[in-house]
Amino acid sequence: MVFTERKSLGAAQVSIGIQALAAAVSVVAAVALPQILHVVGAGFGLGSTLGEMLLPMHLPIILVGLLAGPWAGAAAGFLAPLVSFGLTAMPGRAMLPFIVIELCAYGLVAGLLRTSSMPNLGKVVIVQISGRAIRAAAILLAVMVLGVSSVSVSVIWTSISVGVFGLALQWVLIPAILRWVVKQDVR
Repeated sequence: MVFTERKSLGAAQVSIGIQALAAAVSVVAAVALPQILHVVGAGFGLGSTLGEMLLPMHLPIILVGLLAGPWAGAAAGFLAPLVSFGLTAMPGRAMLPFIVIELCAYGLVAGLLRTSSMPNLGKVVIVQISGRAIRAAAILLAVMVLGVSSVSVSVIWTSISVGVFGLALQWVLIPAILRWVVKQDVR
């Protein structure tokens, strides 16, 4: 990667090619990680529970936004659930638009916070709250205004309560990965 700043990703410029590559790698990771967890979960008789708990699609999308910027993050967040659905039929058709909206928001907000001087943990928490709030608003709009009956408003709280371990895991992993990237002094 070509960064123009020492020891910090803050204001470093990332080329369009690197942004595109980062987004593509993020999409692959966001499709592969859930599948790995589903296989492991199936082996332990848990089905898709591990994926619902650990939120594996979120991690690469937030990371690409924080590392490569808002456009790479938003593109990866938009494409990852669509590619996953096309290849694996997951996430389910009813939730697909809401997950696209949520992950796109994660990537965009993470990218917008990329140059912020706040601690990485603060960035992750803001990204998580923003993405979940935007997803909740989209679900409420779909159910209450548009009359969509294939999704229940209760899915908002259920996804937060089931995914709390995954949210906490992101608080640890994402700042650690970002510190590692900065220590690599990638230029």
